[in-house]
Amino acid sequence: MVENDKRAAVVAAARELERLGLNQGTSGNVSARHGDVMLITPSGAPSARLCPHDIARMALEGPDGSYVGPLPPSSEWRFHRDIYRARGDVGAIVHMHSPYATTLAILRRDIPAAHYMIAAFGGPVVRCADYAPYGTAELSALAVAGLGEGHGVLLGNHGAIVTAGDLDKALWRAGELEQLAKVYYLASLAGTPVILPEDEIMRTVERFRNYGPKEKEA
Repeated sequence: MVENDKRAAVVAAARELERLGLNQGTSGNVSARHGDVMLITPSGAPSARLCPHDIARMALEGPDGSYVGPLPPSSEWRFHRDIYRARGDVGAIVHMHSPYATTLAILRRDIPAAHYMIAAFGGPVVRCADYAPYGTAELSALAVAGLGEGHGVLLGNHGAIVTAGDLDKALWRAGELEQLAKVYYLASLAGTPVILPEDEIMRTVERFRNYGPKEKEA
């Protein structure tokens, strides 16, 4: 995908997150890897007003905070960059403040394997990291560690991050994470959720290798 097309895809993804109720206003952010740079939504810009030209371009290696574009990058650029540096398999990142995922983040609860769809995130749990102020190196370190080799993490008292090889799959995972958070929260209100065994989830992870939107070549 050429850079202009990828910029348009980042804009479309940001708008889709708002349409789905996973972000609102200027909350959350979206990025995509493009070779040795990342393309990331700008700070404080409502998705409805974004155009591809507004997307900030940042080198994955280079001076902290340096960017090319008419608008500064999201204040959360640091954890986007650091996840790309740590995970060569990640081609797209979505950060959201969706209601149920954020509720669990405020409660500081991991999402356990109450439903087999957690296998879409690569393991039997989506961890909740501790709190650190937004935009800081401390938050970035917590996000990278909490994510590990998986594809989702909750940020304490903040929101959630999902990753994927491309934007289509990242959007899919964003919706799945919010649904997992919702059903786990509601089940917890009704009683004690039954947690599936780890070995069962890991078998499902293997079955999920080709599940969901198919990742596109960069």
